[in-house]
Amino acid sequence: MKARAHLIISGLVQGVCFRAETRDTALGLGLGGWVRNRSDGKVEAVFEGERENVEKMVDFCRTGPPGAKVEGVDIKWESYKGEFGSFHVRR
Repeated sequence: MKARAHLIISGLVQGVCFRAETRDTALGLGLGGWVRNRSDGKVEAVFEGERENVEKMVDFCRTGPPGAKVEGVDIKWESYKGEFGSFHVRR
């Protein structure tokens, strides 16, 4: 079953390789989408793919890479659109 999740992650999530680790993990799981830093200090991401793998990414984002201190994850489950061919970091 395909799924799509839109996340906003708060806490100490910038300057700790959050985007790069998220990209690498998502690519390893075969997911499409993107991740970016926001001007308010949060990280935003969209994941699409098999629901099980999207759920694994949500779990990853709850802790993040070493050095991150995630305080909250706002998750919105959306309808799968299939609009991404890969996963990338947005600037």
